[in-house]
Amino acid sequence: MRWHEITVNTTEQAVEMISNFLHEFGAGGVSIEESGTLNKKRDTSLGQWYELPFNDIPEGRAVIKGYFVEGTDLESIMTTLKQSVEGLAEFGIDTGNPSYELREVDDEDWANAWKQYFKPVRITERLTIKPTWEEYTASEGEIILELDPGMAFGTGTHATTSLCLKTLEEVIKGGEDVIDVGTGSGILSIAAAKLGARRVLAVDLDPVAVSSASENSKLNGLEDQIHVKLSDLLGVFKESEAGGGADLGVKLPVQVVVANILAEIILLFLDDVYKVLAPGGCYVVSGVILSKQKDVENGLLAAGFEVEDVRRDGEWVVLIARKR
Repeated sequence: MRWHEITVNTTEQAVEMISNFLHEFGAGGVSIEESGTLNKKRDTSLGQWYELPFNDIPEGRAVIKGYFVEGTDLESIMTTLKQSVEGLAEFGIDTGNPSYELREVDDEDWANAWKQYFKPVRITERLTIKPTWEEYTASEGEIILELDPGMAFGTGTHATTSLCLKTLEEVIKGGEDVIDVGTGSGILSIAAAKLGARRVLAVDLDPVAVSSASENSKLNGLEDQIHVKLSDLLGVFKESEAGGGADLGVKLPVQVVVANILAEIILLFLDDVYKVLAPGGCYVVSGVILSKQKDVENGLLAAGFEVEDVRRDGEWVVLIARKR
């Protein structure tokens, strides 16, 4: 089968946003390659070994490729993509004078090539993400998160996701009901369940993500503990109200909500999170670029939350808030 490959040469800062655009426009897959130089500061506190390919991508730059099936209206996608990328400047995101390329490729040119670079990654002392196709022997007390992201966004190694995983490890004490908004590959839901959450509701508006999260839940033996739905938070909340407490897999109000999505989207449903969260409950907010931190903080405070902590990894932050 032939595919159309759209390549965007941009900055590492813009990777998450542009990748999300490509998925929204119907990409059957997205690959990301960042600088392979050894000058980049990397976290080796847990003995991580970064086996990265050398390349000629300048430090701070990234190459994003989106794959679209034959028959796709590429002219429309390219126009909308360029407009969307230009619009990121309004949010303080430097796209670095991006350039675009378009070509046709075969399935085997891309479908599995990225897998050679996705190796087991130890995120914390306890949590390790393991691709399903890799052999790995866990140490005593190590929690393995089996993952095959497929076409869904999120291998768990991006700064925003690793920040969430580290935070969930501290927040989940055992027995909580959790909602994961914008679940993607389901990695955060899986981590919450394996850390001791009673039940998890994972929601996403992307059917590909819902399918991926469901499959990954099964791979980890958690299909009875994680309830995956094609919806947004407001949708499931209204469904529960209309159905007199429709079965969402969790009992409202929940003790933890986690959202690893764009700051602009997070600001749209702060009141909905407040409604589904129990008093004293924790809201873990990620996907927030540094330039948007203050906007999100102010939004949380206005919605009735107390910002308990803010943690940073490069240009990204995670905010830990409590319902007053």
